[in-house]
Amino acid sequence: MELKDLYIFMKVVETGNISKAAKELNYVQSNVTARIHKLEEELTTPLFHRHNRGMTLTPEGKTLIQYAEKILSQVTDMKKAFQNADKPTGKLEIGSVETVIKLPFILSTYNKKYQNVDLSLTTGVTEELIDEVLNYRLDGAFITAGNHNVHPDLVQYDVFEEELVLVSDMNPVSLEEIKEKPFLVFSSGCGYRAKLQEWLRDEQVVPSKLMELGTLETILGSVYSGLGVSYVPKSIVEHHHARGLMQYHRLPEQYSKIKTVFIRKKDAFLTSSLEKFIETIGEIRSVQGTTFPFFLRE
Repeated sequence: MELKDLYIFMKVVETGNISKAAKELNYVQSNVTARIHKLEEELTTPLFHRHNRGMTLTPEGKTLIQYAEKILSQVTDMKKAFQNADKPTGKLEIGSVETVIKLPFILSTYNKKYQNVDLSLTTGVTEELIDEVLNYRLDGAFITAGNHNVHPDLVQYDVFEEELVLVSDMNPVSLEEIKEKPFLVFSSGCGYRAKLQEWLRDEQVVPSKLMELGTLETILGSVYSGLGVSYVPKSIVEHHHARGLMQYHRLPEQYSKIKTVFIRKKDAFLTSSLEKFIETIGEIRSVQGTTFPFFLRE
């Protein structure tokens, strides 16, 4: 079995059909087809169901994905291991809960110091990002977490801790009245949403409505217009509160304290580019003290 066959297999999985995979790989279609057949012969099992709409994976094909991702990741790690530790090169794929104000600061600081690294950023909610790191699709990610390790197969680095607060428009309202309003939340898998639902459960509150909104700007705008209430970091809304645009309400510490951590896969090779990225986080944090100079949200 050749590594090239696994690369081709993963490209067919990604694109969903032979012709698209061939185009992206700059191969003739017959070559891709032959490689897939060769792989199926070696493994003595079909990897795809062929139909008019394209190709879908068989159960055996889905199993091969897991092995292929690990093998190809290790090959990538092997290549990265020979980088110059002081002048890292290659790709560094980082994930993050969606940025708010100054995440670009840490990225630009790193990029200015290590210009030969091709740094990219993917955003998502915590659960999605954990899965991406565990399956070697991201080198590391910023996520929200409680006071325990998020997964035994991950190494995590504390970045900063924040206080979450309930936010509403400026109309006078009590905490009891807030419980009756629609809650504006990020998608499932968000750490902020999980904390909110923990409080609602313990208070035995069934929300009148839970509305999923995609961005922080949309949520804050909807809170300001009186559509509902939300649960976000206090640091994000303090200036809105100071301007008289919205008010916030504190909850007990067990529901309001949340940490942002940086995670990486424990058994993945620690490349020089990732090591320097982690060092950059530490350097900025040590200079700034306990307040990290950027904020993250989900």
